[in-house]
Amino acid sequence: MGFAPTFYFAQQKMAKEAIEQRVREISSEVADANGLELVHSEVVGAVKNRTVRIFIDKPGGVTHEDCAVVSNQVGEIIDNEDFIPTAYVLEVSSPGLERGLYSAKDFEKFSGSLAQFKTYQAINGQKNFTGRITGVENETILFVDNTNGEVKVPYSAISKANLQVDLEEEFKKAKVKD
Repeated sequence: MGFAPTFYFAQQKMAKEAIEQRVREISSEVADANGLELVHSEVVGAVKNRTVRIFIDKPGGVTHEDCAVVSNQVGEIIDNEDFIPTAYVLEVSSPGLERGLYSAKDFEKFSGSLAQFKTYQAINGQKNFTGRITGVENETILFVDNTNGEVKVPYSAISKANLQVDLEEEFKKAKVKD
């Protein structure tokens, strides 16, 4: 039985990172050209079964047409440049109501919103936080946690974060429309 040398795995990781970076660049350019915001892009799955996911947004939300335009333009560029060595699935969508928070800038943008996040290491004995974003200071997230009250968490300590649906706010919006 053989084994793959360590450098093979390092090459695979480097190749994936290069693909993700190029997908991010292309997606950002296409989104900007169409008056959209690139929220996030990622390449997931095994080498032979890759999925390229792109999340876009705009004030008022994205339409099916927005997704189709970005999908067609990004797909054409990826195919022409041919930098993904195998077949892939391209998914373009809105980030949804419980959108991911991928940067300190996202936390700042959604200050006042309900959110939840997980940290790599426990902070004051806690790794899972749910509550309201109150601000950002020097890459530190200011947050009112439902369990422990006010906390300050360095953005670099957060492994995953997303908004939570604020039902009270959604009901208020629905009443205004009626």
